[in-house]
Amino acid sequence: MLNSTLCYLERDGQYLMLHRVKKQHDLNQGKWIGVGGKFLEGESPVQCLLREVLEETGLSLTSFRFRGLVTFVSDEAPTEYMFLFTADAWSGELHDCSEGVLQWVDKDRVPELNLWEGDRIFLQYLHENRPFFFLTLRYHGDQLIEASLENAP
Repeated sequence: MLNSTLCYLERDGQYLMLHRVKKQHDLNQGKWIGVGGKFLEGESPVQCLLREVLEETGLSLTSFRFRGLVTFVSDEAPTEYMFLFTADAWSGELHDCSEGVLQWVDKDRVPELNLWEGDRIFLQYLHENRPFFFLTLRYHGDQLIEASLENAP
């Protein structure tokens, strides 16, 4: 079982997106995603979020929101729990990322990008400003076969 974070930094109607084109043997090769990554041993979700965003962007988050918990179930990988965040304030200067190309993208253009099908679902929930949610995505290979939503009480 894996734990990870994913964050969409927001400014002026845009998300900061990461086009994963730099790493070899990358599960996300060619896809556009938010920034984040896997927990280190002993890290909390917030510690992982802050570390990953700083490493990938050079930015230190000063305002962020926990938006949902996404469970990925796959026939090719261990189950992963992804803690989904958005952020609207930070300090520092954006720098190049070793995992891909960072680019500010208008939110209404994001669906045109090469995204995972499951990402389209939770990005729509973020766009709709839904309350905290639990989303389970089941993949067979890279094909989404089921998505189920549970709203928090």
